[in-house]
Amino acid sequence: MTKKIHINTMGCQMNVYDSGQILNRMAPLGYTPTEELAEADLIIVNTCAIRAKAEQKAFSFLGRLATLKGLKPELIIGIGGCVAQQEGRKIMSRMPYVDLVFGTHAIPRLPSIIERITATRCRIVDVKQAPTLAPEDFTTGPFTATDVSAFVTIMRGCDNYCTYCVVPYVRGRESSRPPEQVVSEIRHMVAHGVREVTLLGQNVNSYGQKEGLCTFDQLLAMIDGIDGLERIRFTTSHPKDLSPALMQAFAQLPKLCPHIHLPVQSGSDATLKRMNRRYDTRHYIEKVARLRQIRPDIAITSDIIVGFPGETQADFEATLQLIRQIGYDGLFAFIYSDRPNAPAARFDGKLDEATKKERLQAVLTCQETFTLQKNKALVGSAQQVLVDGLSKHVSNENEMDEPVLDAPSTGVQWSGRTGTNRIVHFLNEPSADSGNEMLTGRILELMIEKAMPHSLWGRLTPHPIGSSGKGAHPYAA
Repeated sequence: MTKKIHINTMGCQMNVYDSGQILNRMAPLGYTPTEELAEADLIIVNTCAIRAKAEQKAFSFLGRLATLKGLKPELIIGIGGCVAQQEGRKIMSRMPYVDLVFGTHAIPRLPSIIERITATRCRIVDVKQAPTLAPEDFTTGPFTATDVSAFVTIMRGCDNYCTYCVVPYVRGRESSRPPEQVVSEIRHMVAHGVREVTLLGQNVNSYGQKEGLCTFDQLLAMIDGIDGLERIRFTTSHPKDLSPALMQAFAQLPKLCPHIHLPVQSGSDATLKRMNRRYDTRHYIEKVARLRQIRPDIAITSDIIVGFPGETQADFEATLQLIRQIGYDGLFAFIYSDRPNAPAARFDGKLDEATKKERLQAVLTCQETFTLQKNKALVGSAQQVLVDGLSKHVSNENEMDEPVLDAPSTGVQWSGRTGTNRIVHFLNEPSADSGNEMLTGRILELMIEKAMPHSLWGRLTPHPIGSSGKGAHPYAA
């Protein structure tokens, strides 16, 4: 008998991937996904613990499920992800209507856990961690024709122990998947319509080092050779491990998008040292300069944490100066919050909330100037855009994909992304014989006509775009 599963995914791209893994594993038990909570026989909340706000959001959602559980006692409610790993059995005491708490390493065991709960109506906590990844930790699932882009986890955990970060404690130590397994999964995705993959890891730059596997740039070269795949992206890239070979890959691999997310976190060397980042601003700036020398059109984005314990006004001014000096294409900025187990929670020099909010706004205001400036510089240029689907106006705490004003009234509005990860909206005019053809998954050339703070508006050109092919970039050394 068909049963319904609803998954509320919070946090990073790795959680999105993990939720897909959960769906794949629950399908043999007869579970199909639903967006309606009232229809669900199983509700999973896949949580994020990187900041206090994300954790509060998870518990707020769980709190709203108490009434639903009262109306539907047979409903199974589970909490997974980083908050589950962090809090464990304490969640059971706090929320007696929760049936299951499962950690970041427990997804492969989820089907047997759900079967046991269904049969006995017991409550289970499983937060056991494994030191290494096993082949059975990952399963390949179905993909629909609308899945143009997909995430692929290539490694799990982290060994860097930045003093503000909870990831090593909730995701475990760093462990990499064998390259042949990664390539096989991507081939399966491409066979089912995926045209772009984003490789995921807490620090993809150190991929394979502990296990003696190939290097990350070598893995990228293997993936670049997959027929039918159009684009490759990756995140997150730690500056201290950004190798010359990986930087050179941006010139040598045709399918590797000219975009890198390179979190700096602070422009103050003193703050970086307290964060245990293991690089200074001079080395960071040198690597950015080398990336731009190798690939002049590369887009560089970053993360900034404001209000780290002990951050002085001079430290903060150094961060603003670095933002101006680098001229990022985009930033994700966050207010520091204490996290369980992270050493910085015990540091002196905590800043008040008002100061942190003021500094956050100053960072966002500073960056907005550069983002709009870089978008305006693209007006009049032709850009290759991978079409995601019909335009959606989506917002979150960092970015607003604003609706286009004064757009032509005929046709259907679509959107896609450039290689530099900029959103582009455009119209496809209906033809007399075929109406609006399906554009999802195609790479089209668009002439950029208008720049907005967080997106672009383009017009279809008559020039068809083929597959990526295997030729070198014009910037290849």
